[in-house]
Amino acid sequence: MSTKKELWVFAEQVDGVIPSSVYELLSQGRILCNEVGYRLCAALLSNNRTASLSQELFNFGAKKVYTIEDPKLEYFQNDYYSTALAQLINEQAPKIILYSATSIGRCLAPSIAAKIGTGLTADCTELNIDPKTKLLLQTRAAYGGNIMATIICPKHHPQMATVRPNVFTKNKLSENESGELIHYNVDLSSAPDRMRRRKTVYNKNEDSSELHTAQFIVSGGRGIGRPENFRIIKDLAEELNAAVGASRAITDAGWVSENHLVGQSGRTVRPKVYISCGISGAIQHQVGMQKSDLIIAINNDSNAPIFDIADIGLVGDLHKIIPELQKQLAVVNTKTTT
Repeated sequence: MSTKKELWVFAEQVDGVIPSSVYELLSQGRILCNEVGYRLCAALLSNNRTASLSQELFNFGAKKVYTIEDPKLEYFQNDYYSTALAQLINEQAPKIILYSATSIGRCLAPSIAAKIGTGLTADCTELNIDPKTKLLLQTRAAYGGNIMATIICPKHHPQMATVRPNVFTKNKLSENESGELIHYNVDLSSAPDRMRRRKTVYNKNEDSSELHTAQFIVSGGRGIGRPENFRIIKDLAEELNAAVGASRAITDAGWVSENHLVGQSGRTVRPKVYISCGISGAIQHQVGMQKSDLIIAINNDSNAPIFDIADIGLVGDLHKIIPELQKQLAVVNTKTTT
């Protein structure tokens, strides 16, 4: 059982860049730490970049940053990273560790859990603290996305979870926050050496809609009727300068690529405006977009679950509603230009 009252965020970095999802976790971590009196910390592994990257972690609320530097940590390699981080965890014994549910976090966290003998809840969309037990309440979709389950880990510590990007708001404190920087030495001689990095190839698929950063999203579902009708979703998105999203039903049917998928098995998004067109709004879809600032739903079924979370609901035929919406947009644009 751990004894140090610290909540850690694993600060992954790729080529010297820390992704936004890490800062989201630090922002939520501050809230959790304030509730239970824990200290917010970050764990940063690299070759020689930890000094330059630590300041941003302090700026987002970390009070302490544990760093490990080694030439073998220049690029993510799970055997090295898991060995190094497991040694640090066993030595420092934090209460809670959070990882981003990125490709790195989803690879590293299970390896850490196996090495140190603790549990792991994957792909969380909500985190809270039980005020009585001070256990981490880890909420995620379960049973094929049909329910939201809250999971606790009372008997094994640290409590660990991976968290989907975009579910929490990123809040920076300032540019000049200070904190404690601790350099930690590890022994990687026992770590397997089973991989070689040749080069990094980034996927720049032209069909990618950049959903994770979009401020406006228009999404279509089975209610659009036919594959060719998806054109109206793209046209509306273009007029609004929005990204294009889709439900699982039509990506599975091959109407549009999975790069546009919003939901449990796709992207989690947090735009200013999310327009749902012909999407029933099952839990699997809701977990990917329910944190949007404004949700507008168009569906001909007044009992569709999407209306339970929509801020504005339009019951009717989307093939009539969307053209009328486009007419109104054209009028507004004309007045704006003149």
